[in-house]
Amino acid sequence: MAATSGAFPFPKLVKDNYERWSIQMKTFLGGQDVWKAIEEEYVEPKNLAGSSQAMKKTAKEARLKDQKALSLIQLGVDDNMFLEDYTGHHCEESMGFIGECFQGHRQVEKVMNQLEKNSEEMEDSRVVEKILRSLDPKFDHVVVVIEESDNTETITVDELSGKLQVHVDKIKRRNKEPVEQAL
Repeated sequence: MAATSGAFPFPKLVKDNYERWSIQMKTFLGGQDVWKAIEEEYVEPKNLAGSSQAMKKTAKEARLKDQKALSLIQLGVDDNMFLEDYTGHHCEESMGFIGECFQGHRQVEKVMNQLEKNSEEMEDSRVVEKILRSLDPKFDHVVVVIEESDNTETITVDELSGKLQVHVDKIKRRNKEPVEQAL
């Protein structure tokens, strides 16, 4: 779970420890005095040419804290999971992306655990229907497409998870591309 950097065990994000990792990273980043960089989106100043020395120093410190937090986040992601998608240009983007990815996974696990806790023996089709109903409203249009194009009686939980992941990946790619203005 943790890799060592010197004598200090550094928290590593792997597939099944997001909750614990996020708590540990919040504590660790707070101890490094960079948690504020995660909470506040860093915006690169446009032009500091006419600015005072104090403003230039403040801008430089904010950029350094953002980059320090980003590098610590990247160090905290397991090598097998470290994808280009995880590496935003700023710490707030990366932490937000990681949270978004694992939130969907947690939601599916939560529904599955509740069903197991209630000792309900359910077919995949019922689980799929429950997951579709419990998704965040931002997925409503995807839910409609899945219900219309796929038979929810035959789709498996893994297939549903794959379809939802494709949608998330498409949004990420779209957000990365430069916005073209209409003529």
